[in-house]
Amino acid sequence: MAEIETGSGRPEAPQILAGDRLTPALGPENSGRMFAAAVGVAAILVFLTIAFIRPTSPDAKSLGPEISQQAVSIDDPATTQNQELALVESEQQLEKVISQTPAIFFQSITVKNGSNLMDTLLKAGTDRLDAHNAITAIGEVFNLRRLRAGQTIEVALRPADENEGNTKPDLISVIIPVSPERQVAAIRNDDGKFDSDDIAIALERKLVHAAGIIDDSLFLATDRAGVPARLIMDLIRVFSWDVDFQRDIRTGDKFEVLFERFRDEAGVDVKDGEVVIASLTLSGKEIRLYRHTLEDGTVDYFDAEGQSVRKALLRTPVDGARLSSGYGRRKHPILGYTKMHRGIDFAAPRGTPIMAAGDGMVEKAGRNGAYGNYIRIRHNSTYKSAYAHLKSFARGVRTGSRVKQGQIIGYVGSTGRSTGPHLHYEVLQNGSQTNPMKVKLPTGKKLAGTELAQLETHRDNLETALRLTAGTTETAAN
Repeated sequence: MAEIETGSGRPEAPQILAGDRLTPALGPENSGRMFAAAVGVAAILVFLTIAFIRPTSPDAKSLGPEISQQAVSIDDPATTQNQELALVESEQQLEKVISQTPAIFFQSITVKNGSNLMDTLLKAGTDRLDAHNAITAIGEVFNLRRLRAGQTIEVALRPADENEGNTKPDLISVIIPVSPERQVAAIRNDDGKFDSDDIAIALERKLVHAAGIIDDSLFLATDRAGVPARLIMDLIRVFSWDVDFQRDIRTGDKFEVLFERFRDEAGVDVKDGEVVIASLTLSGKEIRLYRHTLEDGTVDYFDAEGQSVRKALLRTPVDGARLSSGYGRRKHPILGYTKMHRGIDFAAPRGTPIMAAGDGMVEKAGRNGAYGNYIRIRHNSTYKSAYAHLKSFARGVRTGSRVKQGQIIGYVGSTGRSTGPHLHYEVLQNGSQTNPMKVKLPTGKKLAGTELAQLETHRDNLETALRLTAGTTETAAN
């Protein structure tokens, strides 16, 4: 059976044919525990072979050397005939032993709604004490509260030995697939107890290319090109520092993306990774960004000159929203007279997540008159941002709490003086409201020296990979 190296340096579990499907067995380090019955069969085979091959001469003083000599001597016809007879009888005895040895069988069981691991194992026919011990072992490496209805677990059982008075099968192992890259298991050892194991699964990384022309929206264009929805949202967040998706996108603009995809040993795609190159060409001007990890572990997107894409504040804190009202004087839709609108409104469905425009501390989170449910975040000594008419606040967001840029802080609603679900967004500079779309925001990190040289090398490698990937037939849309 072939093995692959896992992320932890251990070989991955081989697969054993069970019925008409391949069932993952446990790793080589646990095979002795799981297949103790098979080890017993092998031991019996050795014993039977020795018993039938060894000489029965009463003059024999030492069995060891004589057995060794007969095993390699093929010149003596009598000896050869005896060996052949012994092997035939050994095979017959082995077949008899195997036929009498309970076979280990495997089950794939789905966790039912309202159930837990104990209920699931008992329904599979396991003994309650075995189930308890296995659950205790798995709990050492996995939080069982994360087990969800619909999740599948793999169970290995050995039929009950009625001669020993057992009525339920022995539980040999329980395997829970946690993610495409990880499994956790409880495995019965030689003492009948259960050991826990955290199994890392190696995945093959490949890069996928997608490109196209925007005829309607960036979301729809990238979706047609086969870019996964999660990565489309990541793409929008990456460009939201510089792009107003309501005003800057034009028919005929272009996009290009290079992103990661991971496949398992069988060649099946099991997960998508990150966008490593993101490019937008708007009205003939290209914005091209590279995902890069700095020496301190910080991950960010940089342009070719090493300028971080991050700004002090996001210009659009709601994904996919429509700008419904700009900054400036307007006729108020409820009061009926013209007054200054000191923010911008984003129309979006009720419940749409709202992101913090930047890192900072929540100065206020609560009801605020005509603003309805309201959040104000202090980012530094100069800038604050405010969010009004929220349906509700995100868990953990309260006055005095700290938030990170891009963190969900609340949800679009229509509380306060409002005619429909939307976000009213304000940026305050030195205490005064200002136009969020025109405020000059400080830029993020600018790489130099060794850091810039490392980015340039990484950028060149990514561009080479993009050219190779774009030249193949395996693209996101395939």
